[in-house]
Order: sequence, then structure tokens, then C-alpha cells
Amino acid sequence: MKKISVFILALLGFVMNSNAQHQINSFFDEMGIVRLETQELKEASDTLVTVFHRSDDVVWSRVVYRIIDLRFKQNYQLYTPVSADDPVYASLFRTMLGAIEKGMPIYEKSSNIGDVKPYFTGEPLAKQEIPGLLNTDRTGDKDGNIATSDYMLLNYVNDSLKFNRYSYEDFARNTLKFMIQEVIFFDKHYSRVYSKILAIAPLNADNVVMNEGMSVMDALYGQILFWVPFDAFRPYMAQQYVTPRGSDTKRITFDDFFAQKMYSSYLVGSNNIYSRMIPQIANTYEEMQKEQERIETELLNVEQDLWEY
Repeated sequence: MKKISVFILALLGFVMNSNAQHQINSFFDEMGIVRLETQELKEASDTLVTVFHRSDDVVWSRVVYRIIDLRFKQNYQLYTPVSADDPVYASLFRTMLGAIEKGMPIYEKSSNIGDVKPYFTGEPLAKQEIPGLLNTDRTGDKDGNIATSDYMLLNYVNDSLKFNRYSYEDFARNTLKFMIQEVIFFDKHYSRVYSKILAIAPLNADNVVMNEGMSVMDALYGQILFWVPFDAFRPYMAQQYVTPRGSDTKRITFDDFFAQKMYSSYLVGSNNIYSRMIPQIANTYEEMQKEQERIETELLNVEQDLWEY
């Protein structure tokens, strides 16, 4: 009996030491965002499987930015249903609004026009600041005043946010894309390449007025509503089923959908020494395609190139 007790105490000590080591050497921080250089990061808490990555084991990493276009056939399940009143299913955007209503933190986009990257260094938006980002009336009234609460997707009432379904549908129809920030990294301990979404932002096409001479990056920047740390969104995605494709008996959650990479996306840029996105270095559609293919090829070849024979 005494030997069993000693064994249990030793086992508990090992678990505690392992947890402490994970907190010190993790590759992701508490928000699931990649830390810079000597800082550690904490892996997203996965509802199914959690893979721990020590900072010292990550020998290469690269941050990329992708667009998930909901008009692509593979992404239809993220767009439907457009209605806010479906008793079982909800679109990705509706799920996101429900999460914000329940307290999920969101962050305002950069104040620098054209800078589409997320920044989570400051405080998240206060509840009373959020409704102004989700205003369905782009013009206000004839005197230029701010639109009334009837035009807000979320209203701030009694220190809480309330969803306004009456103005939802028209707004949701134009929320056609999501932008994600993703890190791709090689873990020498597992001898393989991993990827993880760090942040996600909904893009609303009606949120920007296109002007002649407006750059692609300025237009993309204008469409961003806000940024969300992906790990903060995952607990809510894990509770919402995706609209089934062909069979109600094989439903999966949004969290499963993203974990299994069942969506399609295309590159718009990656971190580089010039901090420039693909539309800033390519002048034509053909040049953009070539640059996308070049970066994708580099990412596919990373695992092979890192091995020494």
C-alpha cells in the first residue's frame, strides 16, 4: 500500500512538472498567438486532440495570410443558412456574432490604412464600442448622424450585448469572405510540418466604398470588420454544427471543419522582410497567381528541405 502511495505521488509530481515545463517552453501564448523569438507560445486547446509544441523544437516557422471565399463551392457550408432563426444550424458569421454576444473578445483592425494584419497587443474592444463596427446603415441619416440602434447587429443594453436579428440578413449576405492569419512550422520532435490558424476576421463587401484608383490592399483593409484570436472562437465553434452536405447523420462542428481543413482558401501574403502582401508586389492577376504558386511550393518543400542527408 505504501509503495502504491509513493508511486501515485511520484506520478503527480511528474504531471505537475510537465505542466510547468509546458507553460514555460510552449510555442504559443495564452491567446494562441505565436510569440516572437525568445517568447513562448501555447498550442490552441483542441476539443479533440492537443499536440504540445516546445519552442525549442520549432526550427522553422512562417506566418501567412489567406482568404476563405464563401462563394467557393467547398465553403458553402460556412455561408449557410443566411437566416438568423434556424433552430439547428448557423453560418460561421452568425456563430461569431453569438460568441461576441456571450463575451468573446474582439479587436479593432489597425489604424494604418492598408495594414490588414491583426494586432493583439492592446485591450479588446469594450462592449459599448462593438455595435459601431456592425452598423448596417453606411450613410446614417440625411444630417450625417450616427445610425440608430435599429441598424446595429449588436446593441449595447444594460451593460450587455443583444443580437438584433431584424438587420442581420442583409448584412450577412454581403459577408462573403473571411481572412485568416496562419502559422506554418516544422517541429523537429515530431519530424513534421504543422499549421495553425492564429486569427480570423470577417470581411464585408459593403463595408467599403470603392473609388477609382483604390488599391487592392486598401479595399481589403476596408472590408475587415474586426479581428478575433482563433483560440478564443474555438469553444463556440465546437458547440455549433455545420450545415450538412448530403447527410444529416454525419454532422460535424465548425471546429472539426477547420481542424480537418475542409475549407478552401487562397494566399494573399506572407511575412517577409518588406512586410508586403502579394497584391503589393504583383501588378496583374497572372503575376499574383505566379507569386501564390511560388509561396505555396516553398511551403510544400519545407519539410524535405529541412532534412539533411
